Amino acid sequence: MVNALEQFAPLSLQADFDNAGMQIGLTDAEVSGALLCLDVTEAIVDEAISKGCNLIISHHPLIFHKLRRITGEDYVQRTVMKALKNDIAILSMHTNMDSVRGGVNYKMAEKLGLKNLRFFGKQQQVSVSQSEAEDHEKLCRELQPQQTDGYAFKQNVIEGADGVIGSFDEALAADDLVLKLRKTFGVECVMCNQLLRRPIRSVALCGGAGDFLLDDAIIEGADAFITGEMHYHQYFGHDQEILICVIGHYQSEQYTSEIFRDILAHRCPEVKTFITEINTNPIIYL
Repeated sequence: MVNALEQFAPLSLQADFDNAGMQIGLTDAEVSGALLCLDVTEAIVDEAISKGCNLIISHHPLIFHKLRRITGEDYVQRTVMKALKNDIAILSMHTNMDSVRGGVNYKMAEKLGLKNLRFFGKQQQVSVSQSEAEDHEKLCRELQPQQTDGYAFKQNVIEGADGVIGSFDEALAADDLVLKLRKTFGVECVMCNQLLRRPIRSVALCGGAGDFLLDDAIIEGADAFITGEMHYHQYFGHDQEILICVIGHYQSEQYTSEIFRDILAHRCPEVKTFITEINTNPIIYL
């Protein structure tokens, strides 16, 4: 299972600051079941135990910063202790799954119905064997046919980038795009700058904290930029230049578990997988 996910989104695609990969446990342990989630908390470990899963696959790494001690003084330490005590392995696929073709940004685009996708921002590629590149292409086309239709995959490499740009078949008014975001991602409110007074067809997006890509989205000529987080001062100075839509970090990446599920269904169909029933978003909208 670990190989299936890492072959799809190689760890070498992760950002320098990241800590994706195996967090807790042994890679060769027999898997009784896998719980798929965005964040790992004590409640998530309890859910894995109740469902008979000895593997948790998360998007956000539980262990991100150096652990100098494990005394149970915070939720990370307590979660590590509970996982170890119950022989629960934890695997995280973070910025490597964000950036890879067919990953988090592609899933966002799929949910919105965007087509003709292309990368923007910092791009990179990982050299792989021809068979691995062909397997990746095949899986991308099977999982997201509309998002990869017509794209010419490169031989012997797997590509990734910070963001993705796509287009709607029919342009939307700005307020209709906001309503579409609220419905698609279950967002209580969308934080925007001044609504654009021209039709929106080209959309740039980046799941999670993607505000660093705003200038790149403008350079690429996008009508709208969608991300999970944006600093206050970045909203200034872009009225009628680009529509900024910020939908929340959790909300933008909530469908990542579906990517895990679909990859494993194709590569490891014998393993039981469960998407968590727990909403781990720590932010409450009142």
